[in-house]
Amino acid sequence: MRPVRRQKTDRIPPEILAAVRRIEIRTRRLVEEVFSGEYQSVFKGTGMEFREVREYVPGDDIRTIDWNVTARTGQPFVKIYEEERELTVILAVDMSRSGWFGSGGVFKVEVAAELCGVLAFAAIANKDKVGLILFSDEVEKFIPPAKGKSHVLRLIRELLTFRPAGTGTDLNAPLQLLGSVFKRRATVFLVSDFWARDFDVSLSVMARRHDMVAVRIRDPRETSLPEVGLVEWRDAETGDRMVVDTADPRLVAELASRAAVRDRDLEHLLASRGVDLVDVEAGSGYVEPLRQFFLRREGRRLRGRA
Repeated sequence: MRPVRRQKTDRIPPEILAAVRRIEIRTRRLVEEVFSGEYQSVFKGTGMEFREVREYVPGDDIRTIDWNVTARTGQPFVKIYEEERELTVILAVDMSRSGWFGSGGVFKVEVAAELCGVLAFAAIANKDKVGLILFSDEVEKFIPPAKGKSHVLRLIRELLTFRPAGTGTDLNAPLQLLGSVFKRRATVFLVSDFWARDFDVSLSVMARRHDMVAVRIRDPRETSLPEVGLVEWRDAETGDRMVVDTADPRLVAELASRAAVRDRDLEHLLASRGVDLVDVEAGSGYVEPLRQFFLRREGRRLRGRA
């Protein structure tokens, strides 16, 4: 991994402070009214920490047998766990240039900033630590996990003001950083439009070690074109330009077909690795997709207990 780039710490413009304040007010209200209880029920208590071993008694789950101790003593012993009271939440956010697009008046990175604000405030409301990874085609900034309102406001400010040096997207970069820095299990929200390739191996490794949640933020114009005639397209990440005819039905059908294949491949990969997917469309709001995610998780937990 290349050295993490540090940005200058200039005085924060008033408009950024105002934007941070607006996000703070909105996201804290959402946490208090909607998501705090949902977060508590879904994430708290899912992490288990080893405490001690004791002799096996009839009725114990055989999956908890400590075979090493059993082999040494000649008597069956089981591992005893306790719920981790403090979780570590990591927000790994794609800041590549494809995120600086929005057909409905809001950029994808702006949606990511507010959504991450909700998750961060929910974490600290439940006494958890939250950290931030900002990446493009490399990890460009890493803020270690911490608690407190001032820490969360700093994370939101970074999300609103950060400008990447890289242009492309490499999902391997944040996943490999997670593997090298976090030895204990963490809850990781990987926030991206997932316009990236060849990250399945890194994802597989991290999904076994951490609780991974993929948050896909998309703009409707990335998969569906308005009929406006000839339009010059510029790839935000490569800079390549081309002229397309949006009135050409074959072109529209080809775009839709490619988008469907790409979506299907990503969804299959995530499902096969046990990674939850939250789909958010820029301009349509993130509250309902997040709420549905929490409900699905809670439903799985309840079925698992039955």
